[in-house]
Amino acid sequence: MSQTYFITGAQGCIGSWIVKALTERGDKAVVFDRSNDSRRLSAIMENEDLANVRFISGDITDGSAVLTALNESRAERVIHLAGLQVPTCKADPVTGAMVNVAGTLNVFEAARAAAIRKIVYASSAAVYGMNDSDEALDETAQCEPTTHYGVFKRANEGNARVYFLDHGIDSVGLRPLTVYGVNRDTGLTSDPTKAMKSAVLGRPFHIRFSGATDFQYVADTAAAFISCADETLEGAHVFNLHGETVTVERIAKLINERSGDGLVTFGGPAIPIAAAMDDTAIRRVTSALPSTPLEAGMRETMERFAALRDAGRLDTSDLESS
Repeated sequence: MSQTYFITGAQGCIGSWIVKALTERGDKAVVFDRSNDSRRLSAIMENEDLANVRFISGDITDGSAVLTALNESRAERVIHLAGLQVPTCKADPVTGAMVNVAGTLNVFEAARAAAIRKIVYASSAAVYGMNDSDEALDETAQCEPTTHYGVFKRANEGNARVYFLDHGIDSVGLRPLTVYGVNRDTGLTSDPTKAMKSAVLGRPFHIRFSGATDFQYVADTAAAFISCADETLEGAHVFNLHGETVTVERIAKLINERSGDGLVTFGGPAIPIAAAMDDTAIRRVTSALPSTPLEAGMRETMERFAALRDAGRLDTSDLESS
């Protein structure tokens, strides 16, 4: 029997892949987003699947709009992804807080009013802040975020805990670090994906950071969100996501080898977050999660970029603004 999922921010990277996975397995996706731009969904979904997606336009900062949309959706599950990234939160902290924190509170309030008892939401490894540990971080590691974005995500984790204590709403917050794949086009950690796109186009690209990072294929990230939405987990949980710890040097080398040129370079400070997340906790409580090998994920990404290029549908606006 199919289920209905209410997904905020589904026009973004991870959200688009969640919608893709849900529709392909026969479930119903109701997208709540202030954007009517479905280019990311169109980049990865077949037209017949996209035709089955329901769209409700609205602003996450408008609590009444969120509640109305959630009630109209008749969804059994909520996946909350709407949010502003690090650069936007830095440039405009007030707007960042309104979207990332107040918006998340609106989702929890709407779920409470609609008697929905489970929310899965996007947190971030940015909650850890500066950390030069050589060990993989687990969920007990100290959180000292160094960006407004990280502070907002940490606040959401705390608020989710209070909603469980006060109202019995179960939740899972997921903490990815560097996600890659088609539609990853904003923020510093989108540079490796932009480099793949540039290489497919025969253009040079410079990745603006170095060192190692926890690199996860977006299809695996999406699968983790769906799995947590499907599992019965009582309480307010927060889980790390882990892909593969890899150096930017290796990423650039693999792109250049696959494209047959040396157009991709790298350099700059390392990301100030530990390079590996320990995902033992989430794997202990959920069904089997996919772990796409690095080379396979990068190959699939570049092949999809090439197919979109050949069809004249490859969006390059993110490269023009880099």
